[in-house]
Amino acid sequence: MHEYDEAVLECFLRNQGKLFPEKVAKTPEAAEAFLEECTAVVVNSAQEVWDYFDEQGIDMEGADEEGILEADEVFDVGDGRYLIVEG
Repeated sequence: MHEYDEAVLECFLRNQGKLFPEKVAKTPEAAEAFLEECTAVVVNSAQEVWDYFDEQGIDMEGADEEGILEADEVFDVGDGRYLIVEG
């Protein structure tokens, strides 16, 4: 089970619209349940976002770090960490 702290949950609640056409969660509890269900991961740096995509076999041909961080499923928590949500 993943632990999603308050900063991660608030980030997802604020930004979920970039990945989903309508809200999938309205409360921190609902956000946590949703993130657990889709096995979202929290990584500690932009490099770890890159490594995660690479490990998952996601085609990053021609992508740079900035492009990866702007992907719809990547959420900048704001403290150096990133939440990756598989839509």
